[in-house]
Amino acid sequence: MWFMPVNVLLTFLIGTALGWLLIKIIRVPLHLHGLVLGCCAAGNLGNLPLIIVPAVCKKRNNSFGDVDVCKKNALAYASLSMALGSIYIWSYVYNIVRIYSSKVSSVDDSKVKAVIIATENDDIDSENPSKLVTVDDKSQTNDHVKQLEIESVVSHQQIAKISSTKQKIRNQIKVLAEKINLKVLFAPATIGTIIGLIIGIVPQFRKVLVDENAPLFVIQDSLVMLGDAAIPAMTLLVGANLVKGLEGVRKQLPLVIGITIVRFIALPAIGIGIVKGATHFGLIHHDPLYQFLLLLQFALPPAVAMSTMVQLFGGGEGECSVIMLATYSCAAVSLTLWCTFFVWLVLS
Repeated sequence: MWFMPVNVLLTFLIGTALGWLLIKIIRVPLHLHGLVLGCCAAGNLGNLPLIIVPAVCKKRNNSFGDVDVCKKNALAYASLSMALGSIYIWSYVYNIVRIYSSKVSSVDDSKVKAVIIATENDDIDSENPSKLVTVDDKSQTNDHVKQLEIESVVSHQQIAKISSTKQKIRNQIKVLAEKINLKVLFAPATIGTIIGLIIGIVPQFRKVLVDENAPLFVIQDSLVMLGDAAIPAMTLLVGANLVKGLEGVRKQLPLVIGITIVRFIALPAIGIGIVKGATHFGLIHHDPLYQFLLLLQFALPPAVAMSTMVQLFGGGEGECSVIMLATYSCAAVSLTLWCTFFVWLVLS
C-alpha cells in the first residue's frame, strides 16, 4: 500500500508541470495561474473513486472476484485515496493558489501606490505653477539620490556582515513559514484525515470503534451514515459551482481545452506508464482492483475544493465555473472510456 501515497503525489507533481507548460503555451493571465495549476494538479480523489470503484464490484460476474471481498477492498482503497488527496490538496495546492493570489494583490497594490504618488505630484505642481526646475537642479538632485543609494547599499552590506548566522537561519525559516502558511496543514479536513488514519492503523482503536462488537461501534455506524450522505452532498456542490459556468465559455475556450487535454489525455497516458512500470519492477502487488484505482487517480476531473479556494481568495470564480462545467461534462464520457480500458489493462 506504500505506493499509493507516491502515486497520488506523482499525479499532483506531473499535473503541476503540465499546468505550467499550459500557462506558457497559451499565455494565461497572472491572476489565473494559481487556478490553472490547481486544476491540472488536483483531481477529484474523494467522492468519485468512492462511487466508481465499489460500483465495479456490484455485479455478480465482475472480474475482480467475490462481491463482498471486492467491495470491502474497494472501499478501503477509495477511502485511502480520499484521505491522501485531502492532505495533498489542502497543503500543496492550497499554497500554490495562495501564493499566486498574493502576487496578484501585490501587483495591484503597487499600481494603486503609483497612481496615488502621481496624483500627489500633480497636486503639488498645480499648487506651485510658477516653480521651475532647471537641468542643473535635476542633475544635482539625481547625484544626491545616487549618493544616498550607494550609502544605503554599503550600510546594508555592513549590517548583513555583522549579523550572525543563527539570525539568518531564523529569518529564512520565518520567510519560508510565511510563504507556505503552515497553519493550513491543520485545516479541519486534514485533522479529520489524520485522525481517521490513526484509528484505521492502530489495532486498539479499531477494536474500540470499528469492529462490529466494539463498545463504541455506534459512533462508527453514525459516521458511516453521515459519509453516505456526504457523497451526494458533494456532488450537489459541484452543480452549484457550475452556475457561472454558462457565461463566458467561448472566451475561455483555449484554457478549457488545455485543461481538458491535461486531465483526460496527458495525465492518464502518463499514469499508464507509471503504474505498469511499477508493476513490472515489483513495486505493486498483483491486485487488479488496486492497480485499477491507481490508474483511475490519473484520469479524474479537477477537485471540487478548487472552487472553495478560488472563492476564499476572491479571484477567477467565473473561470473556475467554466472549467468545472467543461471538465465534468467531459468526464461523463472520458471516465467511462478510461475505466473500460483500465479494467481490460489490469486483467490482461
